Amino acid sequence: MLTSKAKAGGAAVVAVAAAALLGLGTASASAAGPPPLRYGAYLYSGAGSTGSVTTVDLTDAGTCHTIATPALSGMVVDGSRQLELYSGAGCTATWSYTTGSLMQGDFPWAMLSYRVIPAT
Repeated sequence: MLTSKAKAGGAAVVAVAAAALLGLGTASASAAGPPPLRYGAYLYSGAGSTGSVTTVDLTDAGTCHTIATPALSGMVVDGSRQLELYSGAGCTATWSYTTGSLMQGDFPWAMLSYRVIPAT
């Protein structure tokens, strides 16, 4: 028959094992991170390159594109082109943001339109 000391010790082992498993689950979730860099330009509806994605046609330089879902993050891997993003539709807004030709991250505001421009 188990004594109360043995029962308490067994409960402690179970608690430590459960905490370790929870910690492993948390570590693997946070290790996922943003998607790996890939050639092209992509706008994401969620922060951290999550949510629905809009693929940008980098050959369509200078044309303004209004997107249906605001972009909160993006990725640009090109070398010769970058994106100029606007917080309003029709490439007009109080706030604009230029990505650079190599970037991955969150935008300072939700972006509703963009145009492809030469990298500087």
